[in-house]
Amino acid sequence: MRIGMSLSYAGGFKETVQELADYERAGLDIVFVPEAYSFDAVSQMGYIAARTERLQIASAILPLYSRTPTLTAMTAAGLDHVSDGRFVLGIGASGPQVIEGWHGVPYSAPLDRTRETIEICRAVWRRERLEHHGTHYRIPLPPGEGTGLGKPLKLINRPERDRIPILIAALGPKNVALTAELAEGWKPILYLPERAGQVWGAALAEGRAKRDPALGELDIVATAFLAIGADVEGVLDLARPGVALYVGGMGAKGRNFYNDLVRRYGYEREAEQIQDLYLAGRKDEAAAKVPYQLLKDTSLIGTESYVRERLAALAESGVTTLSVTPVAGTHADRVRLIERICDLAADL
Repeated sequence: MRIGMSLSYAGGFKETVQELADYERAGLDIVFVPEAYSFDAVSQMGYIAARTERLQIASAILPLYSRTPTLTAMTAAGLDHVSDGRFVLGIGASGPQVIEGWHGVPYSAPLDRTRETIEICRAVWRRERLEHHGTHYRIPLPPGEGTGLGKPLKLINRPERDRIPILIAALGPKNVALTAELAEGWKPILYLPERAGQVWGAALAEGRAKRDPALGELDIVATAFLAIGADVEGVLDLARPGVALYVGGMGAKGRNFYNDLVRRYGYEREAEQIQDLYLAGRKDEAAAKVPYQLLKDTSLIGTESYVRERLAALAESGVTTLSVTPVAGTHADRVRLIERICDLAADL
């Protein structure tokens, strides 16, 4: 099991990247760089590439709607080049709140767009002359649209690799099935190993049945807060606001993918309460309603023996990469947490 961590959206970015070198020496394998309505992820990943030597660098995620597939492919090839082949392209549909509210682009046909984006990216990296024949990205255009001057081109540069790994953030059954069919990796959120098979098992099996063996096994990336000790239970409360934001605020009534997921885990009543409170502006009350057991089951917070048990459960459910948020009072203590979780994962 590989160990990774996610960079924060918040300030202090340069200082955080300076600290990455210590995590890299401690055994960290991969760093995930988010992009929502924050600074763009691309400039940050280029900076990380220049300040690290071994770490893989993954976008987690670049929203499908904010760049054309060709630009996404060009960007991935450029980041793979400057990192000497250490880049992983994480993409996802995001959600209507970010895509329509922030980017001002209609949130439509996420499955078709995901498939077309993957096909176009891989064609660009193979340096094929690119012809657009998809539903959303197509040439020639219907009469009266465009100039008629579009012609097939291929990438000028020779990429570091002709197949950069693609990681998809997906939650819904159809999107998860597509991910298992086409991508090298899958990044769910609020991953609960004991219920993952119940929620996603059928979709994963459907996608794997169509999967090209050349893609290899699907890399499943789970995320978790990390704290190890006899008196760390209070750390669970640090996860409450983030879970409440996603379950309560990232979408409208009836159109919140994260809320749907928590309902599928069996927390229907709590999911509804969290959303009602959050949308009413009562965010602290919404956070207080996040079930303790959900926080506990989706985190690595407890004694070392407990963390070992949870790692084993994650591995048994199919997780191959674990992205942790180490929680401790000092940078040195966080580095020691990364060292310890790397050791525990190696023992698996």
